[in-house]
Amino acid sequence: MTIDRVRIFDTTLRDGEQSAGINLNRAEKIQIARQLAAMGVDVIEAGFPAASQGDFDAVSAIAHEARGPIIAGLARANEGDIKRAADAVKGAERGRIHTFIATSPIHMEYKLKMAPDEVVRRTSQAVAYASSLVKDVEFSAEDASRSEVQFLIEVFSAAIAAGATTINVPDTVGYATPGEFGDFLSRIMEGTENSHKAIWSVHVHNDLGLAVANSIEAVRRGARQVECTINGIGERAGNASLEEIVMALKVRKDVFSVYTGIDTTRLYDASRLVSRLTGVQVPPNKAIVGDNAFAHEAGIHQHGIMCKRETYEIMHPKDVGAPESKLVMGKHSGHHAFVKEIKAMGYALSEEEFKRAFTLFKELCDKKEMVTKSDMEALIVDEILSVCPDRKFVVKDFAVQSGRGKATATVSLTENGHDVSDAATGNGPVDASYAAIRRIIGIEPELRAYRILSSTEKSDALGEARVTLKYYDMEVQGRGSSTDVIEASIKAYINGINRLYQTAAARGVEIVRQRKAG
Repeated sequence: MTIDRVRIFDTTLRDGEQSAGINLNRAEKIQIARQLAAMGVDVIEAGFPAASQGDFDAVSAIAHEARGPIIAGLARANEGDIKRAADAVKGAERGRIHTFIATSPIHMEYKLKMAPDEVVRRTSQAVAYASSLVKDVEFSAEDASRSEVQFLIEVFSAAIAAGATTINVPDTVGYATPGEFGDFLSRIMEGTENSHKAIWSVHVHNDLGLAVANSIEAVRRGARQVECTINGIGERAGNASLEEIVMALKVRKDVFSVYTGIDTTRLYDASRLVSRLTGVQVPPNKAIVGDNAFAHEAGIHQHGIMCKRETYEIMHPKDVGAPESKLVMGKHSGHHAFVKEIKAMGYALSEEEFKRAFTLFKELCDKKEMVTKSDMEALIVDEILSVCPDRKFVVKDFAVQSGRGKATATVSLTENGHDVSDAATGNGPVDASYAAIRRIIGIEPELRAYRILSSTEKSDALGEARVTLKYYDMEVQGRGSSTDVIEASIKAYINGINRLYQTAAARGVEIVRQRKAG
């Protein structure tokens, strides 16, 4: 029996980042890309280079730093986008241009305002131009699942004739059902001229909760590339989940007769990294990587597990890198042990970042009885990776007085080397602190979201604050950690403000300040 390889195309950094409220900076994207490369994904779709200068720079940086996978840049079917994508991926060991155009009647009529023959002609032109710039070209028919089969056959035949090496069939709006999608894909593959010259791929969204089911059915029908994201993040209800697809194909190899090149023992750490950096929590009952994925509470289940693990577990936690016990580190832990544990969690830091992280770790040890793996992850992400490289504001000190009525907060910041302080009142210590900060910075961004998470269930847990700030058309996330939730909240707010300035600088926009904004 022949066992084929299914290529894993990860679009966490492109489609995943398009999730509402996610805003990754370049350093964070590089961390995720390194993890994906170490895990063995075949293709990293690093971004949409024509979307912004920041996206272009991130794709270019990943192309230079992530070795192993193909690095792809997304491009609409026009010369400007395609040239931009080619320039962004030129530093990669292997670069790919992923160009697309919509093919469904509703998209062609209302969005593109193009006749079908124009779409076919544009497809040929775009793929031919991309093929003149790189050897590896992927073509996608946006909203394919709501397109007419005969028209898709015509479009895909034209794309292959023009030089496309991968043909992608997206279920862009998550409309398809597994049997229907499988039949649909089979008819297209059978009808497309020279279909054997391209790898067939699928990209499925989760609007009906069927993304993974549709993806693995496509594999059963002959697709040999699956486009997916870590934790299934993405537009609207998200994309097909990488970890679920990979483990489904591995555990049920008897059904699918395929394999992937993924090191599955890295799945858990990759999930945690993406969750931390995006601020999107993994539900405890999430398949493969959720906290409860290998938890057993019912007495019958516990008895079965004690007798033989396989009675209630179809995979071992170690198969996906999930821990069976919590990591315990303390004030007596040395620098080498600390570095080893951080690297084992999948984080790649510079020597200076490791030194800074170890200092923060020791400070945390003085405040907490026990430092867990979750605490260390929060520290690395919130206090090292999420810190803007060119920070305009740094938290120096704060003092809060609060009772049953109004709270008063005094906040001191360092701005470009100079200390600035102000005070304000508010409905609680966090509201008062944020009001004081707004008086200092002279702008009033809209607070779109605020939440506090706990790294553990103990009273001395590390509090992780998350904020989403919007200022005109710029929306960013801010993060901060501390055993003091007010300090964590202030750090998160300042981190968000620094990201606003960073975003504005990347766009060539000036933020106009008005002192004592109130």
